[in-house]
Amino acid sequence: MTRITVLGVGNILWADEGFGVRAVELLHERHIFPEHVALVDGGTQGLALLPLVEDSDVLVILDAVDYVLPPGSLFMADDDDVPRCLTAKKISLHQTSMLDVLGLARLSGRLPAHIRLIGVQPCDLETYGASMSAPVRAQLDPALAEALAYLARFGVAAVPRPATRAPEPLGPLSVTLAPYEAARSS
Repeated sequence: MTRITVLGVGNILWADEGFGVRAVELLHERHIFPEHVALVDGGTQGLALLPLVEDSDVLVILDAVDYVLPPGSLFMADDDDVPRCLTAKKISLHQTSMLDVLGLARLSGRLPAHIRLIGVQPCDLETYGASMSAPVRAQLDPALAEALAYLARFGVAAVPRPATRAPEPLGPLSVTLAPYEAARSS
């Protein structure tokens, strides 16, 4: 069976840099996927994501990427067109980018056969503790629609999650979008 990974990457502590994580959280909150589809909050895990990437046949990456486009622009890239720089902002010299992870997977001969980047042009990468800017937040639903359409190419039919079937969070509940923003405003 085809192994599919939907990976949200970024740092939620730096405003728009958290777009990918927030997008995969919403996808998980709103839909139920077949067992061979993994939704992952990759955050800033860097090289720890390598085994996950290498074990995937199809990889969908959601991220904020600086392409010098108008703020909030959504764009897609596939396979070899996935850009060389997948993280809008490195917080430290020790942070490994998705480019490094994909490069190592290529070197090992275990790069996924199909890769789709769904990226958004960030507006704010400088405000520590902030949530996403309005233009970037407005791209969450379009990004989810793009992810679902891409997954459909591989026969994946996500089922809308019933309100009575709350999902287990992908990461710590305290940093999912609603609690994170509630803590910021108090």
